[in-house]
Amino acid sequence: MRKSILLICLLYGAGLLFSLWLFSHKPVILEDAGQLLPTKIKQVHRATSEEKMQNWLKNAIDQDEKISVAGMQHSQGGHTYYPNATVVDMKNYDRILEYDPNEKTITVQSGATWEDIQEKINPDHLSVRVMQSQNIFTIGGSISVNAHGRDIRYGSLIKSIESFRLLTPEAKIINVSRTENSELFPLVIGGYGLFGIILDVTLHLTDDELYQIRSKSIDYEDYPNYFKNEVQQNDDIRMHIARISVAPDTLLRNMYVTDYEFVENQDLLGNYTKLKREKLVAPQKFMLGLSRYSDSKKNLLWELQEKLYVGQDGNYITRNNAMRGASKFMEYENPNKTEILQEYFVPVDGFTNYIDDLRGVLEEEELNLLNITVRYVNEDEEAVMSYAKEDMFALVLLINQGKSKSEIEKTGNVIQKMIDVTLKHDGSYYLPYYPYPTQEQMDEAYPRNSEFFQLKKHFDPNEVFMNLFYKEYSQ
Repeated sequence: MRKSILLICLLYGAGLLFSLWLFSHKPVILEDAGQLLPTKIKQVHRATSEEKMQNWLKNAIDQDEKISVAGMQHSQGGHTYYPNATVVDMKNYDRILEYDPNEKTITVQSGATWEDIQEKINPDHLSVRVMQSQNIFTIGGSISVNAHGRDIRYGSLIKSIESFRLLTPEAKIINVSRTENSELFPLVIGGYGLFGIILDVTLHLTDDELYQIRSKSIDYEDYPNYFKNEVQQNDDIRMHIARISVAPDTLLRNMYVTDYEFVENQDLLGNYTKLKREKLVAPQKFMLGLSRYSDSKKNLLWELQEKLYVGQDGNYITRNNAMRGASKFMEYENPNKTEILQEYFVPVDGFTNYIDDLRGVLEEEELNLLNITVRYVNEDEEAVMSYAKEDMFALVLLINQGKSKSEIEKTGNVIQKMIDVTLKHDGSYYLPYYPYPTQEQMDEAYPRNSEFFQLKKHFDPNEVFMNLFYKEYSQ
């Protein structure tokens, strides 16, 4: 009897140990916000100190392993991981290191978010110059995609950066600016984590300001002249955003614009400086959910949006609150579907003809398009992988699609056709998304991409820093 009990205990213990071994050796599968590229990686290291990151990097070099760098992982094309790589998660590396309200500068670790910065600087009536339309992203991630947003005066993020420190592929820490290691400055910004780990960055700030919101409905054909004459020529309009209809009844014809106009009496600023949280999340989420499955609901949603946003004309808002944006209502979980982004850039004067051709594609093809936001971005000649060859409108598309191989191929065919139209009109597309574009489309949209990848191999000859984006387009 004792032997039987002992045998049972031994078997139970062996089973428990085997289960623990299996759990500890369970493959780590990582995916980003796009959910279309699940990939087995070696491990995730959560960054807390530069010393640990240096040690991880040295070990990777010694063992001939790969490193990828991740923030919030809202890039959707595997930019933050690579098969069997070690992923360095930067989200906990988020301290504010220096802040000088008088000089209007701030230095933060790269895992800090825009919200972290806003919380710090808002009491001093300061604001960031450039960021995405939501404040949830890490600074390092935003630098790696050279983000842009609603501000129409400061351009893309590269123009707001004074300097940053970089952990290089040799595990050295260097300062990078326009005067120090300057050759890396336009490569790392918009470099998708391929040149090293951005440790911390010094940013230029600007004044928080009080704006009045001016909104109106407009026909798409009138939009370029409206923007050039009523927005660009008016120094008091600091920020601008527009939406163009994706509803079947008014597809790419009806628009509404929102301008943020400087208020002459800035003494009122203090009445509005409290940072706002998202409101009306549930009803917005409900209506967006209905529009995913019905053309009639797309028509209804457009009508409601137009009434809601045009109806806020004259309301006051601070710059910081205008830049916070809304994101929770867009959260979406579905085992079989996901939502991806595309962003296309087109010269201002070519907007109308471009929209006509884009509409032609969308009327012929099946694509569950949920929203198009229109922004403006100034020409950027500095970043090697600049998306703005001249002053351009940026169209941000939200698309609902299936996760199956056939659905991916189907969506890809439509997206490639939309990119062909964009390139035909001297436009370009944004790189942080799923690799639907062909190599030929990449070469046309980014004529310096060969230079970019050659310099990647120059600064990282052993290709220590890797991601799926690089694997796709560097051949």
